Amino acid sequence: DLRISVTDRCNFRCPYCMPREAFGPDFQFLPREEILSFEEITRIARVFASLGVRKLRLTGGEPLLRNDLPKLVEMLASIDGIDLALTTNASLLASQARALARAGLKRVTVSLDSLDDEVFRAMNDVDVPVARVLEGIAAAERAGLAPVKINAVVRRGVNDHTLVDLARHFKGSGHIVRFIEFMDVGTTNGWRLDEVVAASALIERIDAELPLVPLDPNYDGEVARRWAYADGEGEIGLITSVTEPFCATCTRARISADGRLYTCLFAVEGVELRDRMRAGASDDELAATMRAVWEQRE
Repeated sequence: DLRISVTDRCNFRCPYCMPREAFGPDFQFLPREEILSFEEITRIARVFASLGVRKLRLTGGEPLLRNDLPKLVEMLASIDGIDLALTTNASLLASQARALARAGLKRVTVSLDSLDDEVFRAMNDVDVPVARVLEGIAAAERAGLAPVKINAVVRRGVNDHTLVDLARHFKGSGHIVRFIEFMDVGTTNGWRLDEVVAASALIERIDAELPLVPLDPNYDGEVARRWAYADGEGEIGLITSVTEPFCATCTRARISADGRLYTCLFAVEGVELRDRMRAGASDDELAATMRAVWEQRE
């Protein structure tokens, strides 16, 4: 399962991911020449596919900020055996969903931390309303990029009081809400354990109003713990990165926008692939590097 960041830029400043105090107006994002080209991204994806990668997700930053993204999607969709998806904040999705689907995208995952407009604006810190994200989700559904997965990061005292309403809104829609325990991302958010709402506590809250029954995983290595509504109207997921880590069954690798390979979302050091490609490394040499990194995971 490979995640490729197509840009390091984002139009949100969510405090758990790209807090404004760390990513302010003076922050130096990567210059264009340091970011992987579409051809380089496709080459990396092809080599990874030859090593057994079957799921490919495009991420950022916010991937919809990358110019001509449907062109990249079309290039990646041509790789045999690849299931292609995209993670987005959906603020730009309404205008791009149809073109992305036509290019070969299969699904989208949308970040939406609350349906309460005031809470959501505080979480994205750029004053984007909930309505714009809901428009993006509706456009994705019309374009055939469904079911949509909706990811909500849960932060105690900030948005946790609104999450039952979020579950209720999408219940019966066919879309799947996944609640993610608040955690460190890139060592920038001042993460503290007392801001975490344990998934077990969140399940109790939701179950009290919308009865739930546990489900088995869809596949080995699935990170979300699945729960179905007892009345059969869909399911939710819980991602327990903090209270119940799933490192032992992790099947995910990540490529940064500047071409570094990471084996963990929490990692701060990666292995350089971009410079190796630009220096003339063959596909076999790239594959050997990828294999060595993967096999040495702890």
